[in-house]
Amino acid sequence: MDGGPIGSGIGQPLRRREDLRLLTGKGHYSDDVALPAQAYAVMLRSPHAHALIRRIAPEAARGMPGVLAVLTGKDLIADGIKPLPNIANTHPADISIQNKDGSPIVRPQQAAIVWPEVSHVGEIVAAVIADSVTAAKDAAERIAVDYDVLPAVTRALRAAEPDAPRARRGFPNIILDGDVGDAAATEAAFARAAHVVRFETWVQRVAGVPMEPRAALGEYNPETGRYTLYAGAGGAVSPRRDLAIVLDVPQGAARVVMQDVGGNFGTRGGFNPEFAIVCWAARRVGRPVKWTGDRSEYFMADHQARDLAVTAELALGRDGAFLAMRGSNLVNQGAYALAFGSLNKGVEIMSSIYHVPAVHFRARAALTNTAPTRPYRSSGRPEVMFVMERLIDLAARETGIDRIELRRKNLVPEAMMPYTNPFGMIYDSGAYHRVVERVLELADWQGFPVRRAEARARGRWRGIGVANYVDTATGAPREKAEVTVLPEGAVEVIIGTVSQGQGHETSFAQLIGEFLGVPHDCVRLVTGDTDRVSVGGGAHSGRALRLGSIVMLNASNEIIEKGLRIASHMLEAATADLEFAGGQFRVTGTDRAIGIFEIARVAASRADLPDDLKGPLRGDSDETVNLAAFPYGCHVCEVEVDAETGHFDIVRYTAVDDCGRAVNPMIVHGQVHGGITQGVGQAVREEIVYDRATGQLLTGSFMDYSMPRADTLPSFTTELSEVPSPTHPLGIRPAGEGGTTPALGVVINALCDALGPLGVSHIEMPATPERVWRAIHHR
Repeated sequence: MDGGPIGSGIGQPLRRREDLRLLTGKGHYSDDVALPAQAYAVMLRSPHAHALIRRIAPEAARGMPGVLAVLTGKDLIADGIKPLPNIANTHPADISIQNKDGSPIVRPQQAAIVWPEVSHVGEIVAAVIADSVTAAKDAAERIAVDYDVLPAVTRALRAAEPDAPRARRGFPNIILDGDVGDAAATEAAFARAAHVVRFETWVQRVAGVPMEPRAALGEYNPETGRYTLYAGAGGAVSPRRDLAIVLDVPQGAARVVMQDVGGNFGTRGGFNPEFAIVCWAARRVGRPVKWTGDRSEYFMADHQARDLAVTAELALGRDGAFLAMRGSNLVNQGAYALAFGSLNKGVEIMSSIYHVPAVHFRARAALTNTAPTRPYRSSGRPEVMFVMERLIDLAARETGIDRIELRRKNLVPEAMMPYTNPFGMIYDSGAYHRVVERVLELADWQGFPVRRAEARARGRWRGIGVANYVDTATGAPREKAEVTVLPEGAVEVIIGTVSQGQGHETSFAQLIGEFLGVPHDCVRLVTGDTDRVSVGGGAHSGRALRLGSIVMLNASNEIIEKGLRIASHMLEAATADLEFAGGQFRVTGTDRAIGIFEIARVAASRADLPDDLKGPLRGDSDETVNLAAFPYGCHVCEVEVDAETGHFDIVRYTAVDDCGRAVNPMIVHGQVHGGITQGVGQAVREEIVYDRATGQLLTGSFMDYSMPRADTLPSFTTELSEVPSPTHPLGIRPAGEGGTTPALGVVINALCDALGPLGVSHIEMPATPERVWRAIHHR
């Protein structure tokens, strides 16, 4: 087993080793967990968007067969169950927006079961625990709730109006109102501008729609006073912290276990009310308690995303140089402000990869009577890239300057790296011009006029769009790895990240194979059990492999250093005369060598070694990384539109994305493909819709919420640019979010280019056939 196979380390397109297990039904998801004598929970959810519970009568439900408990908000308060902490992941590289008047930011607290105020449709007002799901559902229907229905508000722009209904008692609708940038410099630049373009848009609300609906199983051990939660999320460590806070117990009295997680994308990355309820209920009834959500519950009650209203202006000189940018971003937080990440991380890169000397933006956050929003794949960045790329196309239309030349002129050149953007973010490196020229070549931009003419001959309107992007990868800055070389020929890696489909079992194993020279298939990951994992930020904001690679590299180097000292004893040679390569410790210039697994056996068994070399061959690394990473790229899209019906097809899609250094190019390409699909889905299909008057959810199932399908998309042409990041020891930048980030802008740019000859300058998202038809025929 000593010595890894050639071609299995960094840069190799290995097939994902987890796929056979997952595709043959051997995955182990939250709903697959079952414990002896478990009971079942069903949540009674509010049918109203905003109301006060005047009376709740659970007595009839409690007397039904099989019912073990009916828990209400009053019971929760009586038992001392605390509100959900909703602790945001913060990073020192991100900007922090505060109220411009200096007042503190106030946020409503979120209870696992609400009382007395209901703030959105789907909030939990009671939980029924029974011997079976059927018994629990029957009992839930017998709970009588008397509501005093209150006015509701669902749109952030409406919430910001002076006469808008209050979304929450005791709180203003606008809970954050800050300024970013230099107002005086921006105003001066606009005063001398030759051209000013203005753009107003609403980037609609969407659902994350992970393949696996949520489930949770809670267990309580009365002998130890310890709770165990089995549930999938973005990572195990922060849910354990939150569970301990809610249950008001020490962290050691809480354990979280997760195995396979069927998608996250950010919207299922937090701590949900059901997690607390099943653990609390398990203590109340003396049995494990399981809850499994269905899709209707998902659309009503799970965290949602996007929902940003923007007004933006771009000032240009006579030659097309960007002078300044200003505007207002207003995010819809929903009923609870879980985090302000999408607002902050959007505003901080509004200028994208262009040199904009002066900026000034107002940034606000609104409470509404809708489900809370959370970060979602490339949190906040697709929205602002959409705004910037639309502004540039509109500026090209107004000035008559070619849209490609306008971009070329204003891209930040490599000579300016590292570059501090006007919001204070420091881009570490980037070959932006090279990426643009490469994608234009791959997409055959020069050949487009021929394709457009051929489409017109068939009665179709063909358009082409381009969009650049930059992505900010920050997230929780601390990560830890514990790497142990086992004598039996395996390497165990304990790390605080959790895969939700990113392929960690393969890519992390490739890293260890590269570092330690072992076969990648001997690497065992331990990630989702807080009894084993003590530190870690999970997977979000492109942090998992970026930070995981650093701590695994450091831990591996510690193992190698220890192994050299052991090999020095075994081979009777000075450590300075030894080298490590290919899993072998060798006396330089000779054939005298010993493998890393033999070194592990010696460390575990030899009594004559120094004390600090005895025991497991192990290395630990606990690092806090305060630098951000900035993936970037450029995408090109072509569409063909039938003007009679508004139907259109995306006929070509080309992408070049820079990930610094690809550990597994095949996995990276897959991430780009998936990201593009999610971005295109928002651009042309997806939208969460609430009735504006009542706050009722109108998109409560896949019958109403349209998803992209295979026939929505062409085969993609994707290529990776690998300009190493100077702020990472391996040159790595994240790759999981780049596909989504420019997709909104590039699709709408292509549509507007197709319909420009018909007088259409903009189409709001989602660009459904009906909306396209109306844009053509009702200008």
